[in-house]
Amino acid sequence: MASIEDFRKLELVVAQIKEVREHPNADRLYVLQVDTGKDVRQIVAGIRKAYTPEQLVGRRIILAANLEPAVIRGEASNGMLLAASDADGMALLMPDKEMSLGSVVK
Repeated sequence: MASIEDFRKLELVVAQIKEVREHPNADRLYVLQVDTGKDVRQIVAGIRKAYTPEQLVGRRIILAANLEPAVIRGEASNGMLLAASDADGMALLMPDKEMSLGSVVK
């Protein structure tokens, strides 16, 4: 079990997808540029089968912003978007109203 202190270590913030491109080495991944309100950073996300780039640009998402950087199939990833999936597909976790970029998820 994770403690509440473990959960508090995560920095979950509202971010906006600014740019999307297909990952050059993986057919399930996108390389995204996201604006956190403090910076624009690159993340890699396995959502290519569920969304087109046009469906993603401009969307506000929930981003785990303080994960250790990773290199995923040769592309740097500096965070992780939150999504849910089931047998019927995938859904991005998003604020249900317009929130400022960088707003903290509690």
